[in-house]
Amino acid sequence: MAVLLQIRDAYKRYGDQVLLDGAEASIVDDVKLGFVGRNGAGKSTLLRIMLGDEELDSGEVIHHPRLRVGYLRQHDPFQPGESALDFLMRDSGQPDWKCGEVAGQFELKGRYLEGPVKELSGGWQTRVKLAALLLHEPNLLLLDEPTNFLDVRTQILLEHFLRDFRQACLIVSHDRAFLKATCSQTMDLSRGKLTMYPGKIDDFLTYQEERREHDLRVNATVIAKQKQLKRFIDKNRAKASTASQARSKSKQLERLQTTEIEVDLPTVNIRPPRVDPRQGTAIRTTDLAIGYPDHTVATDIQLEIEHGDRAAIVGDNGQGKTTLLRTLTESLPPVEGSIRWGHHCEIGVYAQHVYTTLPEDQTVLEFLEYQSNADTTTQQILAVAGSLLFRDEHVQKKIKVLSGGERARLCLAGLLLGTYNILVLDEPGNHLDVETVEALAEALLEYQGTVIFTSHDRYFMKRIASSIIEVRDGSVKNYLGDYDAYLYAMNKEVDEGERERNANKKPAGGRAAKASHDPRAEQRDQRRTQKEIKNLERKIAKLDEQKKELNDELLTCSDPEKALELHNQIETLGKELESIETRWCELNQDAW
Repeated sequence: MAVLLQIRDAYKRYGDQVLLDGAEASIVDDVKLGFVGRNGAGKSTLLRIMLGDEELDSGEVIHHPRLRVGYLRQHDPFQPGESALDFLMRDSGQPDWKCGEVAGQFELKGRYLEGPVKELSGGWQTRVKLAALLLHEPNLLLLDEPTNFLDVRTQILLEHFLRDFRQACLIVSHDRAFLKATCSQTMDLSRGKLTMYPGKIDDFLTYQEERREHDLRVNATVIAKQKQLKRFIDKNRAKASTASQARSKSKQLERLQTTEIEVDLPTVNIRPPRVDPRQGTAIRTTDLAIGYPDHTVATDIQLEIEHGDRAAIVGDNGQGKTTLLRTLTESLPPVEGSIRWGHHCEIGVYAQHVYTTLPEDQTVLEFLEYQSNADTTTQQILAVAGSLLFRDEHVQKKIKVLSGGERARLCLAGLLLGTYNILVLDEPGNHLDVETVEALAEALLEYQGTVIFTSHDRYFMKRIASSIIEVRDGSVKNYLGDYDAYLYAMNKEVDEGERERNANKKPAGGRAAKASHDPRAEQRDQRRTQKEIKNLERKIAKLDEQKKELNDELLTCSDPEKALELHNQIETLGKELESIETRWCELNQDAW
């Protein structure tokens, strides 16, 4: 196992902000590492340092001599007029057949491969960039928020690509569902320190919380013991007969130390607008067509959304989800047909075109005062601003100096101060960190009004959506199933596309081809596969139970040496579980 990249005693700061404070980590070959941490912790800065685009204040980054880094570029690398195939050939120096073969892994063919690449949506352009990465044959991929603005189908394609990629990856993402599907290990950056954890993101977060709770309990025990010793010392040190005992207890007291527990960073706490629940139809469309003067996106749209519903708009990028939302909110006129909102509907809109066009000369407080009702007090405004991390001097910040994430939170704060009983949200998770997205999900579940929204965050969609509306191939229809059913259908389509490509690669004829069509051989293989799957499931259940027992024991353990031993046993079990679960997934996929 070769170490491809090593970070040693790394220090980096900007003014008063310390990003790296003696950070250390090693990235080895064939490991997929999820890189997590709060917005502003320094993750993107560390990636630039790894790439050599930025310098450390002190410390070093050591590269293996055979390291080949592939970095998913966020900027536009395309030339005017060139096709995706032209770009891939120019960027990689590979022949057209090789570029076409790799592009096929990302469903790039026909006009998507041969038409102007600049006319493709952001998601399709990301597919082109990923194909370009693969053509350079890197042994370490650095991906910075790769799922931003990607539709579900492209996210699934990217997951499948990473699953089959046999080299190392470092993936920065706030999308926990994506990290869980792609990364076997986790690296966390917090308060300048890097923490490596040999397990998936969910296990890491559980361990992190359990470790904190354990330290709190141990500290409580230590503090109680300290008080007991101090009382004994105060009572007995002046007496000649017990002075020696008091001195002994003093030495014991000096050795008793509590574990330092980091104070929690401020968290977002979103309170939804207080509205009265309503019954009946919130919005109805009749023979609606949406689009633009020179291009109709979808026709014959017959939708009906009830009050209290949380309707998720789904579909691939470029199919018209945002066009539909803009038409429903009347910021874009319909091509034909009608839209009818129910009586007394107050509509609040959250969309990129809203939070990128805020009045830049206003302060945070001035903007929120303007957005709120006349009877809202300054104290109420400050409370809402504070819940979204605009506290103290931050409310006097000019909007022009706010980051994308801060502007997005400010728009949310403006919505919360209103009395909107309809919320229309276009990609609310973009530019928000995972804690804010979680807080928003909780608020929307509590909200008594109607929500119409679109999002590429699968975790968010699964939690929120009560109904699904699909925009696809020029039509908009209610999807007959929940979001899990929609994801299943997307995975099936992607898998069938991959099977078709793999089948085309296999040579026709010959003994192997004939054997593959032997029904008796296929039945024997299926029986063997099912038997192995059942054996693996029994092993997984047994190891899960052992791991749970060890975790329970760790939570009540106050002996540091024993706790370390238990932690090591849990890690060993985790690795064994991961190996067995990987094999189980492979067998199930083959069987399916």
